[in-house]
Amino acid sequence: MAERKAAAKASAEPDFLQSNDLACEAVGGKVIFATDEWFAPAANLLKRETPTFSPSAFTKFGKLMDGWETRRKRTAGHDWCIVQLGVPGRIQGLDVDTSFFTGNHSPCVSVQAGCLEKPPPFTLEGDRTGMAASAAQLAAVAQLGSEAWPELVCVSELKPGYSDCCHNYFKVNFNHRVTHLRLNMHPDGGIARLRVYGVGQRDWSSVSSQQDVDLVAMTNGGVCLGYSDAHFGHPRNMIGLGRAANMADGWETARRLDRPQHLKVDQRGILQVPGWEWTVFRLGSPGLIRGVEVDTNHFRGNFPDSCRIDVCSLTPEDEAQCVGTNWNSGKWQVLLPPQKLRPHHRHLYGEAQLAPTPPVTHVRLTISPDGGVSRLRLWGRPTAPTAAPQANQERPPPTAAPQANQASKL
Repeated sequence: MAERKAAAKASAEPDFLQSNDLACEAVGGKVIFATDEWFAPAANLLKRETPTFSPSAFTKFGKLMDGWETRRKRTAGHDWCIVQLGVPGRIQGLDVDTSFFTGNHSPCVSVQAGCLEKPPPFTLEGDRTGMAASAAQLAAVAQLGSEAWPELVCVSELKPGYSDCCHNYFKVNFNHRVTHLRLNMHPDGGIARLRVYGVGQRDWSSVSSQQDVDLVAMTNGGVCLGYSDAHFGHPRNMIGLGRAANMADGWETARRLDRPQHLKVDQRGILQVPGWEWTVFRLGSPGLIRGVEVDTNHFRGNFPDSCRIDVCSLTPEDEAQCVGTNWNSGKWQVLLPPQKLRPHHRHLYGEAQLAPTPPVTHVRLTISPDGGVSRLRLWGRPTAPTAAPQANQERPPPTAAPQANQASKL
């Protein structure tokens, strides 16, 4: 069977980058306080888009940067801001991106975490360029006691924003739910983006066993654990909020180079090709899947020809073994047999199209031969965790992307 070789990943790229960005503005993350926003507002930290640089962009306050940049501090203390996560959850790692801040990046950073029962009654609105926190804002944020929050990242040096060193990765070992972060710059300067990678946490005790929910949604704790290719868009995008904004807000692979020179189809119109791409997710809760949605919204000339979905139930030990073999092991059952897909279309599959399975914990979406999917929804009913059932042994599709190694500070 044909298998395309994967491009090697950078050795310094940690595994947690596969997880969801819990702070991105696209999932509701926002900056609710900042000590100073003279050159560029702190809200830029949470933009979905990668940072850009315009040499000619200036305001009356100075050079406009695509990030958060404070004035050169001339008073006691250091600059900091409070980030409210869009999806509360357990944080696995951080990327403090200093892109384009080459003579003005913050020399050091530290990060603290809080879990608040209710969101604070204040936030920041409008263009904050050239502004600093008022006395009233300082008094309000003081009520949070954020200076005493547990530390996720101790005071650590940041590298400048050149392309080969702008990503400052920090692995986090903190097994508690987090709703807010305090990002400290020591003492001042600029940071382009803050990416907060982790897994959402939901209180499943409040969900009725008779209520259908999207078991793979990032807001419900779904997370990507592996994939074969993500050349144009990461699979984790498929479990994001709402419908995709554009093609970049989905999973899109490169065109497979092993495509036959002349394509043929079977009696159902499905292409007969040797290769495919795949991605694996852990559900937010074990559950019985009763409905599937595969949305190719925006993918008009680059949608997959077909897809299938397999499921299994794994213990944490089983999962670790599968991750270690890049999902070349595991006991999978077919949930959704191969289905011909259409461009820019919401494909809905009910129980009539789905094979009966016991409660499952993991799903594998396989697309053939390549292309893009904007959203994957798995509607079902959460169940209590159970031992992994014995399913028919089936080897996963060929792999193409090795897992990266984690590091505490890379």
